[in-house]
Amino acid sequence: MKHITCIDDLRTLHQRRVPKAFFDYCDRGSYAEETLRANREDMQAIKFRQRVLVDVSRRDTSTMILGESSTMPLILAPVGLLGMQHGDGEIHACRAAQAAGIPFTQSTMSICSIEDIAANVEKPFWFQLYVMKDRGFIKELIQRAMAAKCSALVLTVDLQVIGQRHQDIKNGMTVPPEWSLSKLIDFATKPAWVSGVLQGKRRTFGNLAGHLKVSDDITSLSTWINSQFDTSLNWNDIEWIRSIWPGKLILKGILDVEDAELAAKTGAQALVVSNHGGRQLDGAPSSIEALPEIVDAVGSQMEIMFDGGVRSGQDVMRALALGAKSCMIGRAYAHGLGASGQAGVAKAIDIIQKELLTTMGLCGVNRIDEIDDHIIAV
Repeated sequence: MKHITCIDDLRTLHQRRVPKAFFDYCDRGSYAEETLRANREDMQAIKFRQRVLVDVSRRDTSTMILGESSTMPLILAPVGLLGMQHGDGEIHACRAAQAAGIPFTQSTMSICSIEDIAANVEKPFWFQLYVMKDRGFIKELIQRAMAAKCSALVLTVDLQVIGQRHQDIKNGMTVPPEWSLSKLIDFATKPAWVSGVLQGKRRTFGNLAGHLKVSDDITSLSTWINSQFDTSLNWNDIEWIRSIWPGKLILKGILDVEDAELAAKTGAQALVVSNHGGRQLDGAPSSIEALPEIVDAVGSQMEIMFDGGVRSGQDVMRALALGAKSCMIGRAYAHGLGASGQAGVAKAIDIIQKELLTTMGLCGVNRIDEIDDHIIAV
């Protein structure tokens, strides 16, 4: 790993070592991928003010996230199917995050279950929730997260209708894999991946195990999941969730000021400005474009987190400068996981922290709370 210098290097290894269907699931976006591209292009258009002859010998990336200390303003976002990027991927990613001193968020659609992770890590983690039509199952999931002592619930609010991801259809992406000659050939060229996944605890959605009798049947499983996303979900449902969940609540997927103002009235402690990584509404604004106006509207009422296009410490700095208190990364650490398991995730985190420290120094900043829009070139 000593020759890995950036997240793009990890992405290259990920693409080489993991079957195409699972790499593309992580890497690609919905429809024409306009929003996916905008997340990166708009981020890179933000330029810094280079400052010189400032004492930056005391640089420190530590901060507070939802009242808890963190070594940097970074969170591992919920990413589905991590266990298909690397065997027991959720456990390895959580361990890397906890070793680095930052939060990890488990996806509802993970391969390892809540209990699998809780039994194999040392500290509480966050749990991300999709609200489905089967409210009894959702209540049970929340209670399982409580029993596992999850320290925050991340409610994803932008997936009532699923944006089509063309590449997943072309690849015949299913969990567990539905076999074809092209898949067998692809898998045969990646023996380390095959071995790792076969040694993992599960090869289907762990949180559904025991609830859905057809959880190992590809067609029935896909039909059930696709039928469960609830188009009737609305703001009143958050009150029901809060009646069950006693802890910290984060609303992920806010991209509009009016929605941010409604979110601030729910009692949630934080929101995540996010367009689902360009995987939902294609043609939506980039997350970084939406961020400043949302910060202005509700930043004094709740903690603002950011998600979308973060691939470097420079990107973290950009989001903080525009008012975010912390950033989530998804693809960046998933590339590390696919490239080299837990060590790859640790490498992704380390790369971003070192880039952030360097960028702080060259912008004349020592502390996270000193970062604001004055570091942006106009």
